[in-house]
Amino acid sequence: MRIILLGAPGAGKGTQARFLSELYHVPVISTGEMLREAVQSQSKLGLLVKSIMEKGALVSDGIMVDLIKERLKQKDCSSGYLLDGFPRTIPQAEALKENGIVVDYVINIHVHDEEIKKRLSGRRVHLASGRTYHNLYNPPKRPNIDDESGEPLVTRDDDALATVERRLRVYHEMSEPLIAYYRSCAKNNTPHPVYILLDGTKTIDGIRQQLTHSLK
Repeated sequence: MRIILLGAPGAGKGTQARFLSELYHVPVISTGEMLREAVQSQSKLGLLVKSIMEKGALVSDGIMVDLIKERLKQKDCSSGYLLDGFPRTIPQAEALKENGIVVDYVINIHVHDEEIKKRLSGRRVHLASGRTYHNLYNPPKRPNIDDESGEPLVTRDDDALATVERRLRVYHEMSEPLIAYYRSCAKNNTPHPVYILLDGTKTIDGIRQQLTHSLK
């Protein structure tokens, strides 16, 4: 089972990625984690990545594809893999195809922007312990106060409404052409990959039921 997982920040990709990983016994390959592992490996490719990142430059599509090809040779990918965070653009998707990296399914977990804003901007955190709350879905007993310590809760920078809105704009600018590309492949009866659109506003179990039904 070889899958690309798409979805805006806050759509619940991480939760469903873990579910799919356990269900099909395949690794979740995150580009961020893959870059860190490459640097730590001290391989020739890893050292190249390290030098690029130290300069503050972006790792090219070609190098990213080489890293993915290297990662997919590992034993835990023998039954498949789940790509999270790559491709982000049509040239990256084309690069996967040109390099023989096969994908069976592209799964897009869709959630409307207003719901994403509610999910992310409502988060509150007790920094010392890592306990998390949500103003709507898991509120503390007293507004903005940790239940156990009585200390103030904070909004992380990533969860500030302005930051969430900016992240959503970036996501749409990058993802919408890519989604259109994969939908076009499906309409043209291209053998791989199959495009699947899921309703990310359902419960976690509801999304899992959609997944298992769609991937039969």
